[in-house]
Amino acid sequence: MALYSKYSDDDLIALLRQDDISAFTAIHSRYYGVLYQHAYKRLSDRDAVKDILQEIFIHLWDQRRSIELKGNLQSYLCLVVRNKVLNVFKHEKIKSNYISSLINFEETCKSTTDENLRNKELVALIKAEVSALPPKMRLIFELSRDSNLSHNEIAEKLEISSLTVRKQVNNSLKILRARLASQFLLLFILIVCLCSRNLA
Repeated sequence: MALYSKYSDDDLIALLRQDDISAFTAIHSRYYGVLYQHAYKRLSDRDAVKDILQEIFIHLWDQRRSIELKGNLQSYLCLVVRNKVLNVFKHEKIKSNYISSLINFEETCKSTTDENLRNKELVALIKAEVSALPPKMRLIFELSRDSNLSHNEIAEKLEISSLTVRKQVNNSLKILRARLASQFLLLFILIVCLCSRNLA
């Protein structure tokens, strides 16, 4: 293995394309720490960073025979990390915005009396599910959603780590998505109908 550590990136990639597991291990050893620091500076979530790097190296191995590098290996891997981090941010924002839009859709789409009754029932269902969250999780979720506080602001307010806040928000979204899954299609159809009427 010591021999592989002396190989250039180009040599390692050439060996990797020939299914050389030692070349893969050498690439992993050479760049894991650099990529970890690169991702952690932007994400500050150790578990998420580890997941990202695992995905990247699995993909590198899976695509070893067809991989095409634009520039050097480090630049390529750093670009992949950056894109993965951006995808995490985008995904978290979409999840948060989706739950918030479901909870607040009644305010943006006014409708007839019958529709209002259905809306209120659905909003009551969502609020009941939020209320059923564990107390600390519910508090963090409501501070994030209702007060629009950042994870760092919530962490400072509650004297806990921002990582704990992020995990609690993510867990609350997972729980709500699971509990409301059967209602999502109905909510989506209803929102589209109500908004269409108001735009007409």
